[in-house]
Amino acid sequence: MNQAILDFDPQAEACDRSGFELGWDHARHGLVPAPGLLLDGTPVGQGWRAAKAVFGRRTLTPTRLVRRWLALRTDAWRRGLALDPTRVTWRHLCEIEISHCPVTRRAFGGADAPVVTRLGPDEGYAPGALAMLCPQAEAAREGLDAAALLRRAAQAQAGLADAPGGLAPAEAWRLAVLASLATPLPFVESVRVPLRVLPPPGLRPVNAAQRLQALVTLQFASGGWSERIRRLAALLPPEGGDALRHDFQLLAGALAARIIEARAGEDPRAVRQALEDAWADRRVNQRWQAFAFGLGETGVLRLLERAVDAATARQPRRVTPGTAQPVGTPVAPARALRVVVPPRRPAAPGAARA
Repeated sequence: MNQAILDFDPQAEACDRSGFELGWDHARHGLVPAPGLLLDGTPVGQGWRAAKAVFGRRTLTPTRLVRRWLALRTDAWRRGLALDPTRVTWRHLCEIEISHCPVTRRAFGGADAPVVTRLGPDEGYAPGALAMLCPQAEAAREGLDAAALLRRAAQAQAGLADAPGGLAPAEAWRLAVLASLATPLPFVESVRVPLRVLPPPGLRPVNAAQRLQALVTLQFASGGWSERIRRLAALLPPEGGDALRHDFQLLAGALAARIIEARAGEDPRAVRQALEDAWADRRVNQRWQAFAFGLGETGVLRLLERAVDAATARQPRRVTPGTAQPVGTPVAPARALRVVVPPRRPAAPGAARA
């Protein structure tokens, strides 16, 4: 018996399946896709009609996030980009939702309506590599990768070139650092990237050095930071000796000086911006690089593992999405770590105290 050989296109089949599910979910929530997608024979139209036949008027109420989720899936389907709706759900969009653009720092709304942006190099939407940006920041990426954006930011700061998309130099840095957080980089390169923007909710830095940068920085997010710094210092590998502890002490002192000088008070957004702006200081970056290179790539990974284990052992705390929160580290016996802060003007009333 002859057997026919059928030539299936797996990519086209996956696209058709995604379109069918997209149409189905529109009808499930009582919504109608764009007219061009409802033509006879289109996957979206087939899914929508099938769901209409099943559910009729028994539909779910579409919330604002569900509408945004369906719009995101529609855009991804039209552009042929991968998006798994079981992973990038409307709940995930809720987790990454913030009130201000992390690049321009302007409030979302009107012409600055938020855009869910892919930050990683992969061609698709994946949890951990998405962030909400304003249209100007999203357009300023211009298809450039993290390395190109970092070069453009450095050139703009030096006055050698214009920042992309009409951004200010500081904004160009924040855009470039966001992209770097979702892009695998060699250890040496990742250490040299200043943390000009903290990871927004839902963005998981892929580089260990940047995860440690964020962990150290967020210890200063509220009062009591000196005790948290001591706890983190207790986790340093003993083989690093006094030299490594001294480098960590100098880094903490440099960060503390910038935070105290910023007089951010207790407003979470102002504190977060002060923490980010501290990384524009050359001394902070020099102290960080000395500490990170002294620790080494293996040491960075070990310190992160110990910090995660210690935080897991403690009582979990509820974290409000979109606010800067200190990373939990344990209370452990250790030699006292004296953070040396250069003399500065006294902090304004209401500033975060150690």
